[in-house]
Amino acid sequence: MPWRHLLAHNREWAARMEAERPGFFARLAQQQSPRYMWIGCSDSRVPANQITGLEPGEVFVHRNVANVVVPTDLNCLSTIQYAVDMLRVEHLMVVGHYGCGGVQAALEGIRVGLADNWLRHVRDVADRHQRWLLAVPAERRLDLLCELNVIEQVRHVAQSTVLQDAWARGQPVMLHGWVYGLKDGLLQDLRLSMDSPDRVEAVYRAACEAAACRHGADLS
Repeated sequence: MPWRHLLAHNREWAARMEAERPGFFARLAQQQSPRYMWIGCSDSRVPANQITGLEPGEVFVHRNVANVVVPTDLNCLSTIQYAVDMLRVEHLMVVGHYGCGGVQAALEGIRVGLADNWLRHVRDVADRHQRWLLAVPAERRLDLLCELNVIEQVRHVAQSTVLQDAWARGQPVMLHGWVYGLKDGLLQDLRLSMDSPDRVEAVYRAACEAAACRHGADLS
């Protein structure tokens, strides 16, 4: 059966890890203490550990179509709450990627089925920033919306009760917004880092304007 090679690869990987680093799995099983949380797209080409060069146990991961964070998604918010309150992560990154099929579907009105309801959240981002999307060349709009979607989702994380409560009690946790390039394998920092509620709106506005300018929009 074609899927059985996955089990064989797993055994080879586990044996190689144990040979190279004796006791690796025993130590890993004892605790989970990542410093980082990654909220990314479900796209199979965007694996968090490999992209960042982190080992198993070093990054806590939540993924969904088009890396969306909304107040009604208790799955995502519960994962964030566990990472922040229980694991005490220090950095939380929302990571989109250029060429995202979900973002493209939202931008171009492509029907994909049940996921259309989920991608309505990305369509809302496009509607919010329609002026800027129309101000850039057509071939740059998808890249711009991929960035704006990350920026909006970082803002949503910052506005969540989980982060608001963590910051109120003085817990050091910083949010970041990145975009991954499928064509070159590089992460781009959207200059969207924030570590307190009083910085959220100013950082958000600056990041939106920077993204629009980067893709050729005239904001004058």
